[in-house]
Amino acid sequence: MKVAVVGVSGAVGQEFLKVLDERAFPLDELVLFGSERSAGRTYAFRGKSLQVKELKHNDDFKDIDIALASAGASVSKEFADTITRFGTVMIDNSSAFRYDDDVPLVVPEVNPADALTRPRNIIANPNCSTIQMVVALKPIDALSRIRRVLVATYQAASGAGARGIAELELQTGQIAANQDVTVSKFQYQLAMNVIPHIDVFLDNDYTKEEMKMNWETKKIMHTDAEVSATCVRVPVARSHSEAIWVETEQPLEISAVRDAFSRFQGLTLIDDPQNKEYPMPLFVAGKDDVYVGRLRKDITTPNGLTFWCVGDQIKKGAALNAVQIAEWLLKNDPMFRG
Repeated sequence: MKVAVVGVSGAVGQEFLKVLDERAFPLDELVLFGSERSAGRTYAFRGKSLQVKELKHNDDFKDIDIALASAGASVSKEFADTITRFGTVMIDNSSAFRYDDDVPLVVPEVNPADALTRPRNIIANPNCSTIQMVVALKPIDALSRIRRVLVATYQAASGAGARGIAELELQTGQIAANQDVTVSKFQYQLAMNVIPHIDVFLDNDYTKEEMKMNWETKKIMHTDAEVSATCVRVPVARSHSEAIWVETEQPLEISAVRDAFSRFQGLTLIDDPQNKEYPMPLFVAGKDDVYVGRLRKDITTPNGLTFWCVGDQIKKGAALNAVQIAEWLLKNDPMFRG
């Protein structure tokens, strides 16, 4: 098993290395790729020092089985044919192929078998906010079909990349020192503030980030349920939070939903509000699971319920989800099992 990481110098690329090591992913060789600027750097992996190769249009992927890519949509589009032409399966973390009909969009806890149908040898990793939401929605949908979802997200600064977290840290220090605040990455000062604006605004006045949660949920869950989202950037370093309202075809008992959450792989239920026990980014950063709590009936509709959901958007929302797809393929795809 020969695996490549494309875009290794970025935040998700570095998380790929950690996750592959943590999960003892069964590989014989790991090859690292990056931009011209990153080429030549070395990174430690399982006691070895690996040097980054420059990503080029050549035959470097000829013997590679799986490529975990997180180098941005433009790079993925440019190099997809180069990466896959010899049979390499490209698991892409960018937005480049998520809405292409011939590219599966996969969350292993929700729709793993979709990964088997990949005519272009590309599998897309969903948006981080969508990943954690659909993991929580899947056990509810199994109890009663979901009609509608309303969600408000509270997204960490690191969701905007290394520059996002660096700006939050810089602004926090500047405020503490009573200095002028530097604003560059975000539309406004993020420290001591929240910004209801992630990605570009579309003609319907939703942002693209908000519509991604609608489009991607439908594709992943094979549903016609509508999702209406408001996505907000908050001054948190790592891990996204979501307040979610769900309307189902049949009314559900909270005890049944709680039991379904507790038994569902990839979910951790922390739900004891009387003792102040509920998920928070402070404690979820670095964890594999999606965490849910504050589960209760929606008092506005008999078929509704609402809950709180937190997940590490760099780990489960990106690198871990991609590695879990690769793990599922190794166990279930005849191409790898043979």
